[in-house]
Amino acid sequence: MVNRSYYGHDTQFYGVEEHRLAGGKGDGMHLFQVRNGSGLEFTVSADRAADISRISFKGVNLNYMGPAGYVAPAYYDEPGFGFLKSFTCGFLTTCGLQAIGTPSVDGDIPCPLHGTISNIPADHIYYTEEDGKIEIHARVSDAEIFKQKLILTRTISCECGTNKLKITDSVKNAGSADEPFMLLYHMNMGYPLLSETSRVAVSSKNIIPRDDHAAKDLDTWDKMLAPTPNFQEQCYYHEFEENKPCAKIFNPDAGVGLAIRWDQKQIPYMTEWKMMGERDYVLGLEPTISKLEGRAELRKNGALQFIKPGEVRCFELEVEFFDKEADWEAAK
Repeated sequence: MVNRSYYGHDTQFYGVEEHRLAGGKGDGMHLFQVRNGSGLEFTVSADRAADISRISFKGVNLNYMGPAGYVAPAYYDEPGFGFLKSFTCGFLTTCGLQAIGTPSVDGDIPCPLHGTISNIPADHIYYTEEDGKIEIHARVSDAEIFKQKLILTRTISCECGTNKLKITDSVKNAGSADEPFMLLYHMNMGYPLLSETSRVAVSSKNIIPRDDHAAKDLDTWDKMLAPTPNFQEQCYYHEFEENKPCAKIFNPDAGVGLAIRWDQKQIPYMTEWKMMGERDYVLGLEPTISKLEGRAELRKNGALQFIKPGEVRCFELEVEFFDKEADWEAAK
């Protein structure tokens, strides 16, 4: 914490500012810009499930922004793969709460790519600053008459002088019926953190390619490429033994890196999304409670999870940021 005698107002070093976008498909979107005073800056998008759209450390961008850029929920095209038309990507896109992965039809219910939660605005959002700790608090309601009534409550927090970010979520079934439940944290690394010189490490015990195309490059799952024309995405499922999985990336050329940690009992898997295309250049490190074959396939295989009436499921992730490779190497 900087000695207060040297400055007049906290915003000289850290704090939260609220903004609204003007023009384009993002017109009117409500953003919270956060600075922690020691090099960490990020943006929370109130209109997109309080997801994290941008993040930088020591002035270096860390996330991927998709070609669509900022897109307000009013433009969301739900059926099938319509999600991609408004897929900002950003550092965090929350996927669920009743579908992730491949679009499917579960009984007579269409389940679009990655569900709908990321295109629902927070119906209540505010921030607090106290003793150098910044918190964004949000509530997002995924509810429909005659159907699901799920409430996502989220806190995103950081502290001055500590280059860590915490995401604390709870999901409550406020309805009276068991509901299918799926959740994936779509965390997207981008240039200049991501390049062909990036180092990637995941504390997984098993790595399972999603398909034959991914299987042929299983031995190089952790090797990043330069942007490659017509690259076809590759996905790998990571399974873990220890209770605190860690997925991390560092780029010595950019001089920055990060590590993502979570509770394996809460979130048993991680999907690695390796997309090395030109402009479509992104590495997804995506903690998830289930795999991506779609809700109908998971039900068929007996792998679909449910959340009971009144039940609350809790999830916590921590992201730590580094500007020294030795510190990153030591991170577990």
